[in-house]
This record gives sequence, structure tokens and C-alpha cells, in this order.
Amino acid sequence: MELFDEELRKETFRIGIHTMDQVEITAAGPEQMVERVSSVVRSCLKGGKFPVMIGGEHSLTFGAVKPLKERHEGLSVLQLDAHADLRNEYQGTPYSHASVGRRVKELCPLVQAGVRSLSQEEWDFLPGSGVKTFFAPETREKSGWIDDVVTSLTEEVYITLDLDVLDPSIMPSVGTPEPGGLGWYEVLGLLRTVILRKRVVGMDVVELAPIPGNTAPDFLAAKLIYRMIGYWAER
Repeated sequence: MELFDEELRKETFRIGIHTMDQVEITAAGPEQMVERVSSVVRSCLKGGKFPVMIGGEHSLTFGAVKPLKERHEGLSVLQLDAHADLRNEYQGTPYSHASVGRRVKELCPLVQAGVRSLSQEEWDFLPGSGVKTFFAPETREKSGWIDDVVTSLTEEVYITLDLDVLDPSIMPSVGTPEPGGLGWYEVLGLLRTVILRKRVVGMDVVELAPIPGNTAPDFLAAKLIYRMIGYWAER
């Protein structure tokens, strides 16, 4: 992947990007893993760093949001995702990837974009929940949807991006692909607007599941992360 960003017209890496070692997985359970992530992010914040988490399981996001909420009382979370992730629990744990939105909502305001798959439980939960959900069809039916998303957020924002928000035609390498996803430039347009108009205090990109022999989605994920950091640096 080229280090020069053709949109931003600079080499973003020159701002200083440090890649930490992978956080060691704990076999104690998902709640303990969430706490481990919180500990790592908390240490980054104490060092004055801007955290960008690259994760597999989306449940890791809750671990990142917790220490950021401690530091930023007015925090809200923007979730780009094909799924609502609002189940109270899934497969016997409230710390599942299918419950991460529900746990985040218990901490701070949650705004979702790109959703196009959810359970009956989640559908019944949404009214009156306070969660603002922009379903994927809105990105084609309403020209001002990006402004509506930005308006729904507080001034301080954490962005979590599940790669299945993208259409599987360009991002098949996810565990639970859904048709009708957002395109590359739609996602960039939303990210650029949010990052330039709000104070983004942390970000993550999760759920990449590489397919042997098909490296294009891996390059997409890498370029997306690099571009997100570039937008933040511009801000």
C-alpha cells in the first residue's frame, strides 16, 4: 500500500503512528477480555496518545469506549455497521459482538449508520431506546443523511467501524456479510464529515476475516484505517 494519500495529498505516517503489539487474548471469558482492552486503551490515553484499535470481534469496542467515557463525559459513539448489535445477550453472554451496541448505549449516546440486519428483539428495543439508527436504504433515498448523522452526535465522538457496513461486493471478508451495504466513497464521505466537524477522540475498525487468495479486502481495510487517521490529522 502506498504511504502517500492521494486525497489528502500527503504522507500521513509522518504524523507519527506507533503500532503496538497485539493484545494477548485471555481465556477467562469475554468480560475479562473487554477489561483487558480497557486497560490497554487507558494506558494509551495516560500517555497522551490517540487510540486507533484494529480488532477482530466487535465486542472489543466496549472495552475501548469505557476509558474514553471516563475521560470525556459528553462522549457519543458512531457505529458504522450492517447489524444493530443491540441484543441484550447472545450465546450466553452480554459481552458478545451481537450485544456491543446495547452495552455502549448503557454508557453514552449511540448513533448507528448502515444498518440493514437486526433481530425481532432489537427491532422491539429501538423505539424509546434513545439509539438513533440510520438504515442503509436512507443513504440512497435521502441526500442529506450525512448531515443528519453528524447532527445526531455530541461534540466528542468515538467511531467504531465494522467492515460489514461496506457492501460485500467490495468487502466479502467479514464473518456476517449482508447485501445492500455502503460503498467506498459513501463511507469516506461520512467519515470525513464527522472527523472534520466533530472532536473524534478514538476510533476502531473491526471484523476483518481474511479470505485466503483474496487480498483486495485486506488492502481496503488497511487503506481505510490509514485514511481515517489522515482525516483525524487534518482536523
